[in-house]
Amino acid sequence: MTGETSGERLQKVLARAGIGSRRVCDELIEEGRVTVNGEVARPGQRVDVESDRIRVDSVPVGVLPGLVHYLVNKPAGVVVTASDPEGRPTILDLVPPEPRVFSVGRLDYATEGLIVLTNDGELSQLLTHPSHGVEKEYLAQVRGEVTPGAIRALREGVEIEPGVTTQPARVANAGNNILKIVIHEGKNRQVRRMCDAVSLPVIRLVRTRIGSISDTQLAPGSYRHLTQDEVRKLSEVAVRTIPRLLDR
Repeated sequence: MTGETSGERLQKVLARAGIGSRRVCDELIEEGRVTVNGEVARPGQRVDVESDRIRVDSVPVGVLPGLVHYLVNKPAGVVVTASDPEGRPTILDLVPPEPRVFSVGRLDYATEGLIVLTNDGELSQLLTHPSHGVEKEYLAQVRGEVTPGAIRALREGVEIEPGVTTQPARVANAGNNILKIVIHEGKNRQVRRMCDAVSLPVIRLVRTRIGSISDTQLAPGSYRHLTQDEVRKLSEVAVRTIPRLLDR
């Protein structure tokens, strides 16, 4: 932690991160709701944004300068890698080249929908850590008869490979052979493998929500910046979500 006369005032750093006005941030500090490197912050404290870890109500606050958070609507036929030996378009082709960012999680080549790209390592770790159970919602167009038994099996968990069974999911029949599926795991090609396990192969798969973030207006192949409030909500969901059996 920085000394008393170096660094920036904590309330200024918090205000710049979108937590609230400087007055509001002062109040949060006085109420003991802010910590720096695990210790309760003091009024007037100065911090080093390059090294100090700052949290509000136990939620990490991204304070490094230059952090960006993009929400991208990935089309089918785009790979979620930095480069592709086959020359296929990559997810990085859809966002500005600088600053360099990376994807939070994955979507396979044929899957469409929302994915976050960022240079915020702490947020990425929060969202992808298996213990945090951040929800992802998908619409899956499937082939075959959608029976009550198939939906019940998906809700309860299905074996997608020997010895590997998915956790309970929220599943609803949206009609026209479309399933709405909400999971909080991140197994490779999980939704497709779940549907295969109940003999409902996926024709088209679209991720429509990550945590509390959705955007029906974002066109395929487009991106936008997440708002500071959206970034904070994603962090809150990751910190406060405890993996549990989902409602059936």
